[in-house]
Amino acid sequence: MAAPEGVPAAVAAAGLVKRFGAARALDGVDLIVPAGTVYGLLGPNGAGKTTTVRILATLLAPDAGSARVLGRDVSTEAHAVRQLIALAGQSATVDEDLTGRENLVFLGRLAGLGRRAARARAAELLAGFGLEQAAGKQAKAFSGGMRRRLDLAASLIVAADLYFLDEPTTGLDPASRAQVHQIIRSIAAAGATVLLTTQYLAEADQLASRIAVIDRGRLAAEGTPGELKAATGAGTLRVRLADPAHRPQAMQVLTPLLGTPVQAAPDPLLLTAALAPGHTASEQAAAALAQLARAGITVGEFTLGQPTLDEVFLALTTASDSNLEKIS
Repeated sequence: MAAPEGVPAAVAAAGLVKRFGAARALDGVDLIVPAGTVYGLLGPNGAGKTTTVRILATLLAPDAGSARVLGRDVSTEAHAVRQLIALAGQSATVDEDLTGRENLVFLGRLAGLGRRAARARAAELLAGFGLEQAAGKQAKAFSGGMRRRLDLAASLIVAADLYFLDEPTTGLDPASRAQVHQIIRSIAAAGATVLLTTQYLAEADQLASRIAVIDRGRLAAEGTPGELKAATGAGTLRVRLADPAHRPQAMQVLTPLLGTPVQAAPDPLLLTAALAPGHTASEQAAAALAQLARAGITVGEFTLGQPTLDEVFLALTTASDSNLEKIS
């Protein structure tokens, strides 16, 4: 894996290992994040995303491996790394007894801004995050979404070269999420790098130019959203059954036939499966429909198409280790 030709790496990690007792949170993670891009880091809960971010932000020391952030070693040049990055973690860092404005001004002063500059920056961020009306309220009176936006604003007090945003839109309503998306795009447009972890796969699809999928402490796949979708198979078959009671039997019929995992969607009538390369999508779909008919399972409708990033994620994180593929 390497950054695109001519593009320097904002993050270059090799063989990162982190143990917590007998458990390995990271088990040899390699990561290259091109400078000036939004880079998505996806994975199920407990996969190692936050551990990776904490190591790169110098909050944890790796047990093995190495990492350089903006050319500085995270282990031996931690202070220099911290001067160049900003981190928005999953937990709030604001003082509940201060108002929204006071929090931002206080953090600006701690970061070395003069009184006037800190106030101006606080006002700019309060407006950008839609918090102007609540700026004079104590943070403890904020709703969960407002507190999250205030925390994100706090992480942007001083401009950085690299922003670590760990699930920044969790708990936000759609309008607030769209607002944060625009801020992330503007950060990258200004030349900074954003490493984004998220549970919203559509969010990564919209924002990130490259995505890494981490599972059980290992890198399962890496590439552009289009590359990840293409690598999952020849296409995706979506079958809507006439009777939800037939779904378990349909999964038993389709799994050996298609040779790929069949996923049960939240819709109780819907099954999805990535089609394996080697045969045309139409041939595999025809065989699947014929086999279901022979089993007495009625299909209401079916479609063929490119997999969504959600389906890519499920395919990669439920596959056995032998089936995990890294794209470089």
